[in-house]
Amino acid sequence: MTRSDIQTQPKPSTTEVDIPIHGTDYVELYVGNAKQAMHYFCSGFGFKPVAFKGPETGSRDVASYVVQQDKIRIVLTSTVQPEGEIADHVFTHGDGVKDVAFWVDDAASAFEATVGRGARPIQEPTEEYGDGGRIIKASVGSYGETVHTFVQRNEYEGLFLPGYEPYNLEEWEINPPDLEYVDHIVGNVEDNKMNDWVEYYESCFGFHVMQTFEEDDVSTQYSSLRSKVMRNSNGRIKLPINEPAKGLKKSQIQEYIDYYKSPGVQHIALHTHDIITAVDRLRRNGIEFLEVPDSYYDKLLDRVGDIDEDLKILKQLHILVDRDENGYLLQLFTKPVEDRPTLFFEVIQRKGSESFGKGNFKALFEAIEYEQKKRGNL
Repeated sequence: MTRSDIQTQPKPSTTEVDIPIHGTDYVELYVGNAKQAMHYFCSGFGFKPVAFKGPETGSRDVASYVVQQDKIRIVLTSTVQPEGEIADHVFTHGDGVKDVAFWVDDAASAFEATVGRGARPIQEPTEEYGDGGRIIKASVGSYGETVHTFVQRNEYEGLFLPGYEPYNLEEWEINPPDLEYVDHIVGNVEDNKMNDWVEYYESCFGFHVMQTFEEDDVSTQYSSLRSKVMRNSNGRIKLPINEPAKGLKKSQIQEYIDYYKSPGVQHIALHTHDIITAVDRLRRNGIEFLEVPDSYYDKLLDRVGDIDEDLKILKQLHILVDRDENGYLLQLFTKPVEDRPTLFFEVIQRKGSESFGKGNFKALFEAIEYEQKKRGNL
């Protein structure tokens, strides 16, 4: 990865306490069957398989497939043995995000700084060597069993990480929806724990609160949540943190925690420059999205003003729209990508807007509650 790969985002000045992070290096999921998950992400989301490690490459206990689309790298990892950390994680949580890795210039310094401020150490700085040079990695903990790995690549020109070999299925016809980069990653934590994790990211990483949503902002007649969006100084890392709020029925956040059995990553938002094409291709690839009622579009333009897109097409594809003082955004959310109602994805296009679709929360919650009701969990 070169500097030309750095996501184009606003660059506020760096504070003294900020941990310099260039962007999201990769997101790793622990899954029950990495090969099958790789096929799902490639056939459904249009990722390309690029790297692999497993027993065939000398990795006796772990199999991992790396899939990529533009600047988005997802690592799908499973165990080939019936016991161990990965097996336990999948048994408890189902398929889910284990590692949200950050690309840094100095992994050891990032580790020492965050641990010195109170972060939970997971892996001391470790050097890995391969044909492409040297990688340095170090990891600290976050909510639940989620970790952040600092990845230093300035002395490495090889394929992903040492130990991986190329994996390319040349005859595989993939229909990519032109997803570009990770826009944000949302975590769900227990009731009354959100501010603890906000303080953790503020004190340990130097992040700041970009936006706050109270339960009155994100609610229906049945349920609600509270949320704060954490952001690093250059704006390339945005980590909203949700907690459930009391309502007449079970919040979607509490449903997630009940099924995941701990706090964890709720969804990953992937940015595209053309959401209409992206959502159309994803639907044709078999990806299922939440259903938005037609009534949502009756007064949409009265709420958001003029937009470039054809309202009829947005309605047909169920794409949501919201506006802030800087512009507007378009977004849509998949259904959970596994049988447990936990991890899902968001497709988002920003046309000036830097916010997170506050005006869409009611429609989103009602769509999620409709799915909860079908599962018997509302």
